[in-house]
Amino acid sequence: MGAGRVNLGGFNMNEASCKKCRRAGQKLFLKGERCFTPKCAMVKKSYPPGIHGKKRRTVSEYGAQLAEKQKICQIYNIRERQFKRYFREASKEKGVIGDNLSKKLEIRLDNVIFRLGFAESRSNARQLVNHGHILVNNKKTNFPSFGIKPKDVIKIKKSSLNLGLFKNLKTKLKKFDVPKWLSLDKTKLEGKVISWPSQKDINIPVDIRMIVEYYSR
Repeated sequence: MGAGRVNLGGFNMNEASCKKCRRAGQKLFLKGERCFTPKCAMVKKSYPPGIHGKKRRTVSEYGAQLAEKQKICQIYNIRERQFKRYFREASKEKGVIGDNLSKKLEIRLDNVIFRLGFAESRSNARQLVNHGHILVNNKKTNFPSFGIKPKDVIKIKKSSLNLGLFKNLKTKLKKFDVPKWLSLDKTKLEGKVISWPSQKDINIPVDIRMIVEYYSR
């Protein structure tokens, strides 16, 4: 179920994702297994893309906050408008805004599919949902942003299991570990949400406090 190479008029999607990591100055793990190999762009070229990439500029406080916001949008594969909506909702809820925001992003259906190992990247997971391959509590759900909650059961539609997309998935999952807030039956290819994710469970290379500061300006 590799991410593969998609070329649109000479534009390579793998290269586009890798440039995002190079601009961020760190791995954002946007290409699944590729990010853990020597083929990773951050291994070959750890500087920003462009002719002057090796010359890093001094970044202002605002620029650093903006960069963190852009990183989290790229990691979860969501647009600015949708992210703003998540932030507004998180601001209105009880508790720490940053924690609320992180949880909202983490319980997205496409992210849960990625965390369960059903897809190598969040962008792949999004496609699986859009194409109707995923069931939540035995009901097909076509919305990648669908919010998952404790006790929900996520699995691949039976008729989809014979597709090449899921070839060797059981073999790949043998060594795969899911976060503590999820459980996975690797034989049935069935995942379950045990609890809400805690901040310790959400391991992404982003300073969420800087994002809160960015929107609080």
